[in-house]
Amino acid sequence: MANLFSNVINHIKFLFQEFQVKRFFAIALVGFLVLTTSLNSSIDSGRSSKNVTKRLDQVVHQDDADRPKTTGEWNREARQTEDAPGERAKRIAKESGEAVKQFGSVYPDTAKRTASDDNR
Repeated sequence: MANLFSNVINHIKFLFQEFQVKRFFAIALVGFLVLTTSLNSSIDSGRSSKNVTKRLDQVVHQDDADRPKTTGEWNREARQTEDAPGERAKRIAKESGEAVKQFGSVYPDTAKRTASDDNR
């Protein structure tokens, strides 16, 4: 009788190894979880693409600089100055100055430490 149970268990182990049932169940479980939970939780928690876009725009535009911050804004400005290379050059120079000024105001201690390291 014990030999019969042992043979059955060995046969079942062989089937699990042969057909890789463990992998199939793992993949099926992960697929089920991804398809059922991520979609509903993103809708319920307010993480839809529109809300994410709004929040990202708020974060990107939180400073008062006039220069474009997103690719869409850069492209829009490029289309506006498409036929006026002089105007485009003026805007680029102005926006570059603003960017350098903002960078300098955000990282003054880093610039000081870097300058003091060069003097050694």
